[in-house]
Formats: sequence, structure tokens, C-alpha cells
Amino acid sequence: MSGKIFLVIKREYLARVKKRSFLLATLITPLIFPTILGLFLWIALSDTSTETRKLIEVVDENNAYFLESNEMYTFSYGELSPEEAKNLVQEGKRFGFLYIPELNLERPQGISFYSEETPALSMISSLEASLKQKIEEFRLFASGIDPAVLSSLKTNVNIQSIIVGEPGGERVSNSVVNYAVGFIAGILIYTFIFVYGNQIMQGVIEEKSSRIIEILVSSLKPFQLMMGKILGIGAVGLTQFLIWIVLISAISSLVMGYFGMTMPQQQMLEMSGQQELFPDTGQEGLMEMVQLVQGIDFFQLTLTFLIYFIGGYMLYGAFFAAIGAAVDSPSDAQQFMFPVTIPLLIAYMGLFIFVLDDPNSRVSYWLSIIPFTSPVAMMGRVSFGVPWHQLALSIGLLVAGFLSTTWMAGKIYRIGILVHGTKVGYKVLWKWLKDNG
Repeated sequence: MSGKIFLVIKREYLARVKKRSFLLATLITPLIFPTILGLFLWIALSDTSTETRKLIEVVDENNAYFLESNEMYTFSYGELSPEEAKNLVQEGKRFGFLYIPELNLERPQGISFYSEETPALSMISSLEASLKQKIEEFRLFASGIDPAVLSSLKTNVNIQSIIVGEPGGERVSNSVVNYAVGFIAGILIYTFIFVYGNQIMQGVIEEKSSRIIEILVSSLKPFQLMMGKILGIGAVGLTQFLIWIVLISAISSLVMGYFGMTMPQQQMLEMSGQQELFPDTGQEGLMEMVQLVQGIDFFQLTLTFLIYFIGGYMLYGAFFAAIGAAVDSPSDAQQFMFPVTIPLLIAYMGLFIFVLDDPNSRVSYWLSIIPFTSPVAMMGRVSFGVPWHQLALSIGLLVAGFLSTTWMAGKIYRIGILVHGTKVGYKVLWKWLKDNG
């Protein structure tokens, strides 16, 4: 690497890391989501501890449907008419009133709930489920079938997914775990590219408008300046993510330790080491979770994440730098942002619609191979397991894509960084690409 590029990297890195905004964002961000979650949990617990259970009057014309009270709702069965029950609701003596008319078991209709405010969806769903169960029991009795016998015949079936034909032998797989890992990794890369790519563009525009750029290009080449800026801001992003990982892990350990709980990773390791001591003692679920965690290739996952993390950022970072060099203000950059963000949006939507649903489909394959979508899409596939030849092809094309976009962006950057007051459009950019050989 050129010494001048390294100096630009150092300048961009230190200039941002020393900012108070960087320190605040780095230290506060890991606390935001736990704080919000804790606040909502505190509010929810306060509600359940301070508020009395909601009292619901039930008017059952069948005299058959008795609903059991729970920690949230208490059901009252008085011999009241519907109008009397409505009056209790209007007077504030009841939260609501459930009216059950004479029902046809084949087609139960006309059940209504009256209240002065819109009831929670969970409450309506709970009432529907309870009544559904009661009606089904009556229908079973009418058919001469004992519901208890039918319930005893119900069986839960769990299918364990095992991947075969790998060098390390068989491994246990779980689509839910793989989905979560792919989702988090893909969203992290998508967010990183957008946030720090915009920082590159904003930085170039600010330096260009302040004419500092004219002093910089007098001592180094525009391409060196562009590369130094991309790599320097990328290093800032990596630093921030590493700090977040350390802080989140440390905070989680402290909180879990304060409440006398053990971190899940530690539990997994302890149970894994003591597996021989607990045969068939009701810990099959935990043992299965241990197998799932052990089945994930964290080395491959981490290495792949870093490759696509850096490669995707470098590919799009060159575009953002070129856009910043071609315009004089952020408002002028909007017309050029659309074609750059479209592939990222396709990758984002494809991650949910195709990749995480079926990582081995043809659409998922091509999304993970094309350089403009592969950083997000491939991370959605890696946790499920991807053949090495597909990984190699995808990474090779990503590197080629990065080199191509850097070459194109460098040609635009070389001219645009010194152009002021000129309305730049796609025709002008095309002319710069053709004429600046």
C-alpha cells in the first residue's frame, strides 16, 4: 500500500475517532436497545402488579360455556340480561361483557364482546380459543367421542435435521437458528454499507465545498485520496462494531451475573462437558441446543462475514465517493443515489423473500453470486451451509466487482473532485468515463 494512501487512512480514521459524536454513538448505542427493552418490561410488570384483573361479565344463553379466569381476566356469571350487562360496562363496573347466544354447534355465530374501549387482540384471540375448545368438546360428545381419549392420542413430532456428506461427518442443523444467524449477519452488512457509505459521500462533499480538496490533490493523486478515504472510514466502522461486540458481551455478563444467571454460552459449554453425567434426565432440549451450537462453523461464519463485510463496503464505498466528488451538495446527490441503492434494496428484499426461506433455490444462488447483492444475500446462506466452490466463485466475483467499481469511480473522482458549480448529469458522468482514459 502506498505511503500516501496510508497517511490519508490515518487522517480519516483519527479525525472521526476523536470526535465526541463517535464516542457518544459508540458508547451509547449498545445501551439503547437493552434500555428500551428494560423500560417496556418494567412498564409491563408494573401494569400487571398494580392493575387489578379485568372483570368481564358473561351472558350465556346456553348455560353451558364456562370460561376459567386467569391472571389477566376474571369472568363473572350473573343471571343478567344483555342490557343489564351493557349498563355495568357503561357504569365502569365491568371492563366488558361477552354475549353468547344460543349456538348451533355446526355453525356457531352471533358471539359478541362489548366494551367502552377497543379490546386487545390477544384478549379476543384468547376468548375465541377458549370458546372454540368448548364447542369442539360438545361436538365430540354429541358424536359419541370422549375428548379425554382424543386428547391422549395427540402426539408431538419433532424432526431433527442432519446434514450428511461433509468432511467433518454429520452435523445437526436447525432452520430457526440458521435463519436468525443469516438475518442478523445480512442486516448488519446492509446497515454498515448504507451508514458508512453515506459518510464517505458526505465527507467528500464537505471537503470539496470547503476547497480543502484542492490542497490535498496538490500533494497526492485523486485516486490515492479516494482509496484512503474509503479505507479510513471503513476502519472506523470496524472499530465501532468491535467495540459494540465487547460492550454488549460485557454488559450482558454483568446483568446476568447481577440476577444470578449464567450466560447461555457458558451453560452450553458446561452442559456439553457434562453430557455423560446427565443421561435421560429431562435435559434433552438443552442437549439438542448444545448440538445445534456445536454444529455451527463459527470460524467459517466469522471469516465469511469479514470478507463480505469489507468487500461489500469497498464495492459500494467507491460509488459513494464518486457521487460525492461529482456534486456540490447533498441535494444534488439524490439523482445518483437511486441506481446505487436499488441493488442494495433488491438484496435486502431478496434476503427475506428468497434466501432465508430457501437458501438453495436458484434465485438465492444468483443473489449470492452477483457482486452487487452477494454481501447481503450470501450471509443469509452461509449459516445454512454453502459449498466451497460457490463461496469461492462469489468472493472472486465480489473482488472483481470491487476492482471494476473502483476503476470506474476513480475516473469520475479524478475529474469531479475539482469541478465546481457545474450541473452534473448522467451524460456528463459518461463523458468523464470515456474521455478520462
